[in-house]
Amino acid sequence: MPGSSRGWVGVGSLENAITQHYGSGDLLARIDAGLKFSGVDPARLTFEDLAPVDEFHIGGRKATQHALSRMPLNALDHVLDIGCGLGGAARYLASELCCRVTGIDLTPEFVHVARILTARLGLSASLDFKTANALAMPFEDKTFDAATSFHVAMNIADRDRLYAEVARILRPGAMLCIYDVMKTGPGDIVYPAPWAETAEISHVISPLETQEYLRQAGFEIIETENRRDFALQFFRRRIAGTENDGPPPFGIHLLLGETWREKFETTLQNTEAGCIAPVQIIARRTSS
Repeated sequence: MPGSSRGWVGVGSLENAITQHYGSGDLLARIDAGLKFSGVDPARLTFEDLAPVDEFHIGGRKATQHALSRMPLNALDHVLDIGCGLGGAARYLASELCCRVTGIDLTPEFVHVARILTARLGLSASLDFKTANALAMPFEDKTFDAATSFHVAMNIADRDRLYAEVARILRPGAMLCIYDVMKTGPGDIVYPAPWAETAEISHVISPLETQEYLRQAGFEIIETENRRDFALQFFRRRIAGTENDGPPPFGIHLLLGETWREKFETTLQNTEAGCIAPVQIIARRTSS
């Protein structure tokens, strides 16, 4: 979901399906129109002006703050945001924690918009965005001091390759923060979901499976947190707030297309049923 371009599977046809799912071709125009309708000049943005649309994952800014509060980061760290989407979490890292940040995403439109929004906020000196595949990242071994990945892996089938690649680009002792929708109970996921219209490009696995993949790649699990209650509050509030008057002029629905309400409702349905939940995992790259 909200990750993002948020997803890579390593097979050309499916990569195309994923980029088509997230890319619309007119995203910047829709964001600017929403800003103007809300009384905000797109050329005179503040960090808070972008908050309603900037972080494409369950809980938005609050989820970002919660996740990064568990990361021991400092101004000397170079952080990789894997599946950076519009760059909201990366900009938070740069502006609030003073880190140098590189963001990658499979969807070229997301990277294009991320660069423009970052320039408007005057943060380009500490941020760099690249169109890249998380299964074959264009970086040398042991480049980064930490990495984040928010709502990305739900579209990735090859978790062995994904986490091995993340381990490759991290220095020993580097921290990794994952915040993904995971399979937390029985039953089939109902679609469409924010990260997939159908099951074809959806690859949701359990927290235990994720932990095992991470260990095999060379990570030590520090903590795991199921954020189901947080997600329920988020979706119930968002859906209730749009029942009578429709969506606000500026919000995450701009990234979800015309089926945004159905995607919210099915995600709430899946979460209430215990089938899925957003789960946060903090892990450390081992020295071996």
